[in-house]
Amino acid sequence: MRTYELMMMINPEMETENIDTIVERISGIVTDRNGEIVDVDQWGKRKLAYEVDGNTEGFYVVIVFKADNEAITEIDRVLKITEEVLRFLLVRQDKK
Repeated sequence: MRTYELMMMINPEMETENIDTIVERISGIVTDRNGEIVDVDQWGKRKLAYEVDGNTEGFYVVIVFKADNEAITEIDRVLKITEEVLRFLLVRQDKK
């Protein structure tokens, strides 16, 4: 298993409960496929450098986890069809 970092920019108008639901959904995908959540960091609302889908702010969440390729494929698929997620970046962390 490799370590990955997922940064999501979520619609800032969403309720906290809905944001937690998205985080739990992603965490569930990882753990259901024998992965491990290392850290979840909610940065909160941040002003954007440019407007994204009519929003000038975004709610940022960073999740660090260990998983295999099957989980990564499913996370990518789910985030692409989740309307509340404005943007996301999923990167593999290399060993140092």
